[in-house]
Amino acid sequence: MLRRDFVKIAGTGAILGAMGTFPVNAFAAGAVYRLTILHSNDVHSRIDPFPMDGGRNAGKAGVDRRYKLIEKIRREEEHVLLVDAGDVFQGTPYFNMFNGALEMQLMAQMKYEAGVPGNHDFDKGIENLAEQLPKGKFKMVVSNYGLENTALNGMTIPRHIIQKGPLRIGIVGAGLNLHGYLTENMYSGVQFLDTIKTIDQQAAILREEGCHLIVCLSHLGYSYKDNTMSDIVLGRESENVDIIIGGHTHTFLDEPTMVKNKIGKPVVINQAGWGGIVLGRLDVQFEYNFKHKCVSCKNEYVV
Repeated sequence: MLRRDFVKIAGTGAILGAMGTFPVNAFAAGAVYRLTILHSNDVHSRIDPFPMDGGRNAGKAGVDRRYKLIEKIRREEEHVLLVDAGDVFQGTPYFNMFNGALEMQLMAQMKYEAGVPGNHDFDKGIENLAEQLPKGKFKMVVSNYGLENTALNGMTIPRHIIQKGPLRIGIVGAGLNLHGYLTENMYSGVQFLDTIKTIDQQAAILREEGCHLIVCLSHLGYSYKDNTMSDIVLGRESENVDIIIGGHTHTFLDEPTMVKNKIGKPVVINQAGWGGIVLGRLDVQFEYNFKHKCVSCKNEYVV
């Protein structure tokens, strides 16, 4: 398995020092806990490996290989969280034939725990997304969409808590403004709310509910030349997010990006390209009273 090491931050705990204070009873004295976050984005219905056509991605990826890699990591690590940052649909005949049902069923088998919708997940309309979503058996988290007047009403949540041993992980979701990406009938009734405001509000609630880490699943895109809302902008302008797992721009990062948020605390931003070529991975280590904390980030190629 080809593995690219991204970045290691150790000693002073630059990342985890921004995450608030653990409840005293969360850890036994001297205990160390490790969380492994696995993530995908912009898989685009790539069920099979890329065809052996001489292209640069020939033979790479495929759901079966990703599943085996995920299971391998689950055997190696005690606390593993698996999430997706959108655009599960569109890109191969599987979507044309089955409308996204197969993609969702496979995500259920891989035991995804949370996701955020991407623009291509609306490609056969919001009603189709509502029909297929339950097959995935994971929580669709989107904080900046108002969906009360749509077929998705009651099927998504603005925030979510996932418990991994003693660790409480808060999840928020940032969806892309769909104007200009789709015809309006595909997302009729969706209200697009202020992204930074809603993400910060939901993240603050999660912090108050005792979450030790706040992860934002984002389909905003990594960065743009102008001030269009992106992962970089969200990271810099928000106050309560610790990690942003991104999608939409198909960005393969040589290493995760770290930015300072609005109050000077660090935010880690990562994205895993597209097509399931890479399985994103971030390992977060939590230590009692914040001594000798570290974050290690690496992505693993699915080959």
